[in-house]
Amino acid sequence: MKYSTKLSNAIHIMIFIAINPNSDLSSSAIATSIHTNPGFVRQIMMKLRKAGLMVSVTGHAKPSLTKDAALITLFDIYKAVEGDKPLLHLDTHTNPDCGVGVNIQLALRDYYNEIQKTAEEKMKEISLQDIIDSYHARIKHIDIY
Repeated sequence: MKYSTKLSNAIHIMIFIAINPNSDLSSSAIATSIHTNPGFVRQIMMKLRKAGLMVSVTGHAKPSLTKDAALITLFDIYKAVEGDKPLLHLDTHTNPDCGVGVNIQLALRDYYNEIQKTAEEKMKEISLQDIIDSYHARIKHIDIY
């Protein structure tokens, strides 16, 4: 089963841009950091631009955040890249003739909706700056030989 990494990749892109403003910020350089291809990075960046979280000009590798990292929440980024896609997904391929298969999905739906609401509220409390601060705290403790 494939799961989406768009949110973590979008956060990675935004932090890469925020902490490296004078570096090569081309989609190729960012793709190398994420270990993906430049086309995928451009797709994510397009979604972030459409959401008003980032600005960039085609042909110039100088993207930037539209506002301070402390004012951008995980929820903002999640909505930008995932839209209304839920975190958890019901299995829509269960046997319609199986009472357990059908009814367990209906029973799960309410719980999944509750989990989604709780997760979104928590994402609204976490800023991009919080993640940047955690990143800096982690690398401070890494010994480089």
